[in-house]
Amino acid sequence: MNVLVTGGSGFLGRHLVPRLMSLGHSVRMLDVTDASWRDPKVQFITSSVADESILNSAVSGCDAVIHLASSVIPKTSNDDPLLDARTNLVGTLKLLDASVNAGVRRFLYASSGGTVYGEPSVACVREDHPTDPICSYGIVKLAVEKYLALYQRLYGLESVSLRISNLYGEHQRHDTGLGVIATFCHKAVTGKTVEIWGDGTVSRDFIYVGDVVDAFAAGLAFEGQNLVTNIGSGTSVSVNTILETIEGLTGREVSKTYLPARAFDVHRTCLDVGLAAQKLGWMPRTSLGEGIERVLEVMARESRT
Repeated sequence: MNVLVTGGSGFLGRHLVPRLMSLGHSVRMLDVTDASWRDPKVQFITSSVADESILNSAVSGCDAVIHLASSVIPKTSNDDPLLDARTNLVGTLKLLDASVNAGVRRFLYASSGGTVYGEPSVACVREDHPTDPICSYGIVKLAVEKYLALYQRLYGLESVSLRISNLYGEHQRHDTGLGVIATFCHKAVTGKTVEIWGDGTVSRDFIYVGDVVDAFAAGLAFEGQNLVTNIGSGTSVSVNTILETIEGLTGREVSKTYLPARAFDVHRTCLDVGLAAQKLGWMPRTSLGEGIERVLEVMARESRT
C-alpha cells in the first residue's frame, strides 16, 4: 500500500515506519519536524494536520492513513481543552475529509486505552466498558473514534482504532512527562532522583512499542468496516513495581521522592485484549522485564556518547 503516517517523526513512528517499509509498503510522513533517523526513501511533508492547505496533497495517492499525531498529552490537555479540540479534533476531521476526497480506503487511529474509559469499574477493561474520560485528551480520542464510525457509515471509510495502553520502549523521550518507564530508566542510568506522584500504587497496563507496531501492521491488513480494540499487555503493574524492576536490572537502588497525587491520573488501568486476538490475530509478546531491559541498554549506551 501507499501509506501516510501523521506524527511519524515521534516515538511510535520511529518504530512503525521502518516496519511498514520492511513489509513492502511505500510510506509518506507528515509531521511538524523531520527526524534524523528517517530513511531517505520516505517522502516527508513538513506540516500539521491542522493545516488544511496541505492535506489534500498529503493524502493524494494513498491507500491508507495511520494517524499518530497529537499536539497534547493527558497531563496538559485539561489546561486548555479548547486548544486540544481545535488542533486534535478539528484537525483530525480535516484529515478525514481529505482522506475521503482522495479515495483513501483505510484509516488507522492511535486512540488511548489509558484515558477513554476514565476510572474503571472492573479489574480488566473490555471495549464495552463505559467511557467516562477525566481529561480532555481522552474525550478527544473518544470523539475521533465516533467520527470514524460516522465516516464509515457516510462514505465507506474503513477504520481501525487502537486503544493503546501505556506505551514504552527504546528511544522514547524521557523529558515529556508522558512515559514513566523512560523517565525512570533515564534517571536511574544518570543517577538522578525519581519523582513519584502519589504513593506509587497507581498501576498501569504497560505495552512495549514493538508489540504495538505489530498491532498496527495487523490493523493495516484487517478486512473490516470499523474496529475499535484494546492494545495492551492485559496486566496492571504499579509505579513502585516498575521502579523495583529497574533497580533489580541495574543492581542498584534508585534515589526517589514522593509528591502529591495528581487529579488527572486514573488510579488503575488494565486492558482486556481478547478482541484484538480474535479480530487481528494479535497478542503481546514482550514481557515487562525484557522491554525495560532493552530501554536501559539503549539509555546506558546513549549516556556514554
